Formats: sequence, structure tokens, C-alpha cells
Amino acid sequence: MAGSKGMVIAGGGISAVSAANALRDEGWSGAITLISDEPHTPYDRPPLSKSFVTDAGASVPYLTDQLALADRKIGFIQSTAIIEIDRQRSCVKLSDGQHIFYEKLLIATGARPRRLTLPGSDCSRVRYLRTVDDSRAIGQQLLPGAHMIVIGGGFIGLELASSARKRGASVTLIESLPRILSRGVPLEIAQVVASRHELEGVNILCSALVSEIVNDTDTISVRLADGQTIAGDLVVAGIGSVPETGLAVAAGLAVENGICVDAHMQTSDPDIYAAGDCVSFPLASHGDMRVRLESWRNAQDQGALAAVNMLGQCRTYDAIPWFWSDQYDLSLQITGLHSGQDRPIRRDLGNGAFIVFHLDQKGCLTSASGIGVGNAVARDIRLAEMLIARGVHPPEEQLVDGKMSLKALLKAAAVCPDLSIAASKD
Repeated sequence: MAGSKGMVIAGGGISAVSAANALRDEGWSGAITLISDEPHTPYDRPPLSKSFVTDAGASVPYLTDQLALADRKIGFIQSTAIIEIDRQRSCVKLSDGQHIFYEKLLIATGARPRRLTLPGSDCSRVRYLRTVDDSRAIGQQLLPGAHMIVIGGGFIGLELASSARKRGASVTLIESLPRILSRGVPLEIAQVVASRHELEGVNILCSALVSEIVNDTDTISVRLADGQTIAGDLVVAGIGSVPETGLAVAAGLAVENGICVDAHMQTSDPDIYAAGDCVSFPLASHGDMRVRLESWRNAQDQGALAAVNMLGQCRTYDAIPWFWSDQYDLSLQITGLHSGQDRPIRRDLGNGAFIVFHLDQKGCLTSASGIGVGNAVARDIRLAEMLIARGVHPPEEQLVDGKMSLKALLKAAAVCPDLSIAASKD
């Protein structure tokens, strides 16, 4: 039992590592303890559906290593779960019986894949992607001629489909809704992604409901509600995620679609903070609407912010959401969030690349979604992110014109955020 109090971080991902490093960078000289239930040193998750799964000999994408952690005097306990938070004594109980006392605690446990609840879905040939071991297991089966069945047309399912085709495996992707990428991705961009997958040989079935999974001796089959049966070598389900809130619920912390935190990443207990995929938080750029984001950069930024606030600062989280997905040679990037009432405006950039902006009813820019080969949309998406942060009301004709510099709009916004009014007066 450790009696001296330090900073304790539950989790082993980007949010946890970012927080631990920020604590040292900000001058904390006391104990820092990272606690992860995985048997690995902290690693990066985005490559698991892309480069790591396509390369059988790829090294684990570690975020740090034991030497670097030791050099910064960051304690790391792996293969051990926190099973209880004792708020009265300010300590956590571990699965090996240890008690670690904390001055402040950060929960950065992320999210777990949502599980199928269909008949037959509990068999070993149905896989989910969350850990490096999951990725390895999937990759070992992505051999030329193998057939992978993907259930779910979101980012994870589509990225794995792209990776499988690179490995020479065939893919059938099943989506229950009328189109892929129905959550947060404009229809025009989803159509480009679907067309590219079909060009690469992926069989996409939309509006298709899975009724049963049958595990035979040599194959696994997915039966659809319309009677169709699809046989394959493995099934991968990518149907969303569930925030890891078990510790918080048991400790009596406020939970609402994730562990509830304020703009400082503080939970309902002033000595406990939370960050990353496991939290819901007020999004300043969208009227403090409470959201939960599954985003690498969001997790990194929130971990670092939580750390400085654990040290007594009072910084607020005001970042603009940003997501990306790489499939084949296409790069999809999204910044901001839009509602169903926001008005879409398309900006063509040439060579098939384009951006869809969304403006709210007052003409304020709320989001920008782009797709193109390589880095074709990266610069404009970054500029759009800064425009959203400033609450800009851009003239629609300037957004549509691909030759009009968004950087010029950004400079003008420094003088007058409501550019639509400024333009009407010219």
C-alpha cells in the first residue's frame, strides 16, 4: 500500500500519456503513476485499422517506452486494472490488491467497442478492433483470397475494408442505414467514399439488417433479415463504441453519455478529472452543447489540459473538433460539428477534391468536411477550423469560389467577424 499522495492516471492511451508529460512539463515534481489494464507500453490507436493491420511485420506504434517513462520519473503499472475509486480516502484499489493514494486522479480509460447482441455473435470468429492484440488477430486472417465481412459502415469498418483490400482479401460491408458514414459526414462525401470502395472491389450492402451469425466448421456466415446468407472467413463488427464509465458510476460521479466534466475537465468530484473518449463535455464553439467525441486530437488536448488544471490552473477547453480518416489514397477531414438544420455549401478545389461547409441559420460557419487525394483539403480544413473558432459569418459566394483564399477571409475576420455584413456594404 502506497501512502504518499501523487498524481494518478487511469489509462494507457494518448490522453493518459499526454497528461503525464504535461504534468512534468508544468513543473510537477511529485509522483506520477500511469495504470493500464493492457500488457503493453502505451501505444497509438489510429494505425491499428490502417498501417499496422496491413503490414504483418509492423512494429507496435508505441507512444513512449519504459526508458522514456523512467527518465521522466513516470511510474507505469501495466496488466493491472483499477477496480475501485475510494473517494473518501483519495485512493484507487487495483486488481492485484494494491492501494495507490492520489492528490488528483485523472480517468482516461477511453471507450470499448459496442458488442453485437445477435444470435451466434458470441463466437470467436466475430472480432472487434480496440487493442493492438485485436489488430494483430484481424491482420493474421487478412490473407489473399480470404473474405472479411464487416458489420458497420463507419470509420473503423471502412478503414479496415481499405486495409483488407490492400492485403488482397475480399470484403463485404453491411450497413443497416441507407448509406455509409451517416453520422456527421455529408452525403456528397460519403458517396465519394462508397464509390471508391466499390471501385476497389468492396461489396457494400446498405439498408441491410443482420439477423443471425452462424459459425460453421470452415466458415462463418451472416444471415440477413431478407433471407440472404453471406459466407466468409471472419466477421469484424464496427458498430460504434461505449464510453468506459464503470469506475465513475461505481464511485458516484455524474455520468451522461460519458463521464460528465466541465470546461476544465473536472468531474463532479473536485479531486477527479477525466479526459478523452470516456467523457462528455460542454463544447464552447457550439453553445456549450454537451458532446462526447472519439477523436485522437481531442483526447490528446484534453489530457494535457486536465493535467495543468490538476495543478491548480483554470484553463478551459475551447478547441474545435477535428477528425480524419485515410482510405486508399483518399484523405477525409472534418472540423466542427453541424446540425440537420445547417445549410451546406460546396467548394470545389480541383482534381476531384472538395469541401462542404455548413452555415447555421444566422450564417455562422459551424463545420467543414473535405475529401481529396493526399493533402488536397488539409490546408483549407485547417483555415476553416480557425474561422469556426472565431465565429465567422462568411459570404457564401466566397466559400463557393475555390480560388478565393480562406486565409484572406481569416485576416478580414480579425477586423469584422460578420463578413457577410461587411460584404453587403461593399
